[in-house]
Amino acid sequence: MADCVSKVELSISCTDLLDKDVGSKSDPLCVLLQSSGKDSWTELARTERLKNSSSPSFSQRLRVDYHFESVQNLKLGVYDIDNKSSDLGDDDYLGGVELTLGQIVASKTLTRPLQLKKGKPAGKGSITITAEEIKDNRAIQLEFEAKNLDKKDTFGKSDPFLEFFKQGDDGKWQLVHRTEVVKNNLSPTWKKFSVPMQTFCSSDLDRPLKVDCSDYDSDGTHDLIGSFTTKVSELQKAGSGSPVTFDCIHSEKQKKKKSYKNSGVVTVKSCKMLTQYSFLNYVMGGCQINFTVGIDFTGSNGDPRSPNSLHYMSPDGLNQYLSALWSVGHVVQDYDTDKLFPAFGFGAKLPPDYQAANHEFALNFNPTNPYCKGIEGIIEAYRMVMPQLRLSGPTNFSPIINHVSSIATQAAQSNNASQYFVLLILTDGEITDLDQTRDAIVRASRLPLSIIIVGVGPADFKAMELLDGDDGVLKSTVGEAVSRDIVQFVPYRQFKDAPQASLAKSVLAEVPNQLVSYFKMRGLEPPKPATAAPKS
Repeated sequence: MADCVSKVELSISCTDLLDKDVGSKSDPLCVLLQSSGKDSWTELARTERLKNSSSPSFSQRLRVDYHFESVQNLKLGVYDIDNKSSDLGDDDYLGGVELTLGQIVASKTLTRPLQLKKGKPAGKGSITITAEEIKDNRAIQLEFEAKNLDKKDTFGKSDPFLEFFKQGDDGKWQLVHRTEVVKNNLSPTWKKFSVPMQTFCSSDLDRPLKVDCSDYDSDGTHDLIGSFTTKVSELQKAGSGSPVTFDCIHSEKQKKKKSYKNSGVVTVKSCKMLTQYSFLNYVMGGCQINFTVGIDFTGSNGDPRSPNSLHYMSPDGLNQYLSALWSVGHVVQDYDTDKLFPAFGFGAKLPPDYQAANHEFALNFNPTNPYCKGIEGIIEAYRMVMPQLRLSGPTNFSPIINHVSSIATQAAQSNNASQYFVLLILTDGEITDLDQTRDAIVRASRLPLSIIIVGVGPADFKAMELLDGDDGVLKSTVGEAVSRDIVQFVPYRQFKDAPQASLAKSVLAEVPNQLVSYFKMRGLEPPKPATAAPKS
């Protein structure tokens, strides 16, 4: 998996802080804490202290690791510092705010009133938090060719490939890229490749690089043809249309032979800087993540009145369906501004006539407005309709996938990166329309959509694992492959006794890469935020 951990930098400013110092304004400092469970908080960072300021803008930014798949609860506290000790226990508290990192990055800039404690405002004091991702999102794209390389094989010519190394801070060479092998060719051209700048040269254009050109041998004893050293700032000269050429030098040969010139020459045909956008670039640019839920009400779940049924409500009003919904929905809801989530059921017969089974009905029984307010709204609708449904069958997934696909198709026509869709299907796994579902997923893989399937109950879920193309590429009934991997399946039983957050971590971990891969495939850049973030 790509590195999903991004670092986010928060800049903090406040207005109208309480004045705790007699005859002068407070001397504020802001501290950032992250929840480490129940009521415990861990300090991550703090700003500098500013003297005599009731509306400070702190220059020291606060850094925090960002994980999309977790709810990261943060607390910002502002204190009036009147002594030299770093302990805040003896300093006046000017107010604080609790929020999630998801809320901050989804808004990019957020202003909240400061509170002394829940429900008690700190005068007129307010705090403004602006988030920025810390990441070099550039990549370098290079194309190399060589001429007149030394012949290393007794029969036939050499089979050359290149290896690129950057010099680590410890002076050692670290491999950053290896090209393909070009068979039997002393003047090869290698395929264009791109590597993130962070990886290629630690984002330092003058960091020493070493390139080895070797002759490939299938037994792993590759022979060095020759090497050269360079740096990105030198390779970049090829970008302006003048090729950059290096002598490939084999130092042993050079020592032995006075007349030795080189073992061939390697030329940079092209060098280009590309921008590789990240998940946060899209979210902070204003891309909305629209969350839809589909719940399986087929007969194989068992009679909801029986304690053995997967839809049976335990005395605490919960079951596996609701626990899974809460765990995943709780994370995703921060990225959807209106918090209105369409929720559907499938596989049940509906009142008043209980005729044929319905494979895509609004959970709130309002087909023209299937939206529920927040995750709580979906749970409320579920509890309301459960006693009125008759569980039936068969278990068809394709109607609800096609329904969300049709909305995603409309969004995709706007040709900008403003909408992405996540469909959560909660099921006991006994799927009937496997072929139609495979076709629906292959079509959906060309749309701004990810599908998460949580398997509830004890079934073996073989069919579900087939849909999550991790072992092989999922193909439609006519053999067309998915254009990108969009399905993530997990059985709920693996997480039954784990902390509630662990299910969401597992199913949502792939969504950031799926979102980026879709917009990259379409060549769409992150939206430009409507308003520029205030300068701090």
